[in-house]
Amino acid sequence: MTPEDKVWQNLVSAARSVRDDRTTAAPYGFATRIVAQAFAAESRPAPMLLDRFCWRALSVAGLLAVAGVAANYTVGLRSEEEMPLDETAVTAVFDIS
Repeated sequence: MTPEDKVWQNLVSAARSVRDDRTTAAPYGFATRIVAQAFAAESRPAPMLLDRFCWRALSVAGLLAVAGVAANYTVGLRSEEEMPLDETAVTAVFDIS
């Protein structure tokens, strides 16, 4: 073992031997206080404005997705009879696009 490994092992063993006796529970009434602060908060116009823009962007993205599916719907309706029998499916897909 190199001296760095011994130092590392000493640090690791020292860290493992330490106990953490701190309490991890929230203080009494913490949840009630947080809920009361949330309901008492004044409405802020900036987050509401951001929410409005997010919903608009989501609706525009949804409309674009529907338009993309509608524009390419006829490609999916192409029957197997129209496809040549000697080509592979990958070649046929590349020919369509």
